[in-house]
Amino acid sequence: MATDTMILKETQRKDRATGRESQWKMIWRRFRQHRLALVSLWIVIGFYLIAIFAEFLAPYAPSHYNSRYTYAAPQGIHLFDTDEQGNWGFRPFVYGYTTEIDQAAMRRTFVLDPDVKHRVQFFIETEPYRLAGFIPMQHRLFGVAEPRAPFYVLGADRLGRDLLSRLIHGTRISLSIGLVGVVLSLFFGVLIGGFSGFYGGWFDSIVQRTIEFIRSLPTIPLWLGLAAAMPRDWGALQTYFAITIILSVVGWTELARVVRGRFLALRTEDFVVAAQLDGASDYRVIMRHMVPSFMSHIIAAATLAIPGMILAETALSFLGLGLQAPIVSWGTLLQEAQNIRTLASAPWLLLPGVVVVIVILAMNFLGDGLRDAADPYGR
Repeated sequence: MATDTMILKETQRKDRATGRESQWKMIWRRFRQHRLALVSLWIVIGFYLIAIFAEFLAPYAPSHYNSRYTYAAPQGIHLFDTDEQGNWGFRPFVYGYTTEIDQAAMRRTFVLDPDVKHRVQFFIETEPYRLAGFIPMQHRLFGVAEPRAPFYVLGADRLGRDLLSRLIHGTRISLSIGLVGVVLSLFFGVLIGGFSGFYGGWFDSIVQRTIEFIRSLPTIPLWLGLAAAMPRDWGALQTYFAITIILSVVGWTELARVVRGRFLALRTEDFVVAAQLDGASDYRVIMRHMVPSFMSHIIAAATLAIPGMILAETALSFLGLGLQAPIVSWGTLLQEAQNIRTLASAPWLLLPGVVVVIVILAMNFLGDGLRDAADPYGR
């Protein structure tokens, strides 16, 4: 086994030395040397897996509430405990609640009661639901054994809804908006920017003046104006797609500029001229010769654009002009944290903002790593 590994490494070293290593292999080799980007890749993959399996991972449905536990404090999961015989082992549990009256604010508060323990079970049977909207299931990853026992790992909001469950379900909406928005921006950016750089002339002038006009508009007022123009009688699904299209309309211009510049530089290269002299159509020249030559740069640009899409959706929803209830996203969850009096009594409602920061940083580090690795001959 060790001999085979040494032979493989020696073959890879010879391929690099002789220039026979493929472009994608060189990009992956360079990317693996960027440790922070590699860690960020796993973080991003983890969040997208959470988005895919949100119904299974969340203890409750996003609309589930219990008015008896409004603004209940986070319980936290304790992993080890003793049984009836005093044997120490892996027995996860959460503490129950007891109520106290805050004499200064004259309101009820929930305090953890160490004398009451609720056992946490894995793959617990719950009410039927559909995973990803079409797979029927009746088990969730974890939950408490007692049906009426409180289970708020990250606390509850003003209606007694579990923040952890809503945060997990909001991950799907916020991340999918970023992904779908970037796909649309990528399509428009590559298509319009590619034709602009390849053909030039009057078409290039019109496209560039249009891009300059869009980029000259203040971003936030533009988002607010477009979002406010949506009819208020639209359903949640229509609003979701409208927000995605709005973000794509605003976000395609920068990528189009990058693609146009690459096309202007490549259209006079020898391999492009040779393909044209060989009788290749414009479509074949663009798709088979020009686009693959800088596909790694497009991937890096798209990765760096996803955080901007996520922040745009979060800002619009936070301001009340984006996604609205009953849709659950990170922006709508942060609406609960607008009241300073609420934050004073329930600071855990700011946790969606912490998640946004983590995801944005991870995606930016991932984009930086891809951008550095996109030029395998850079060093």
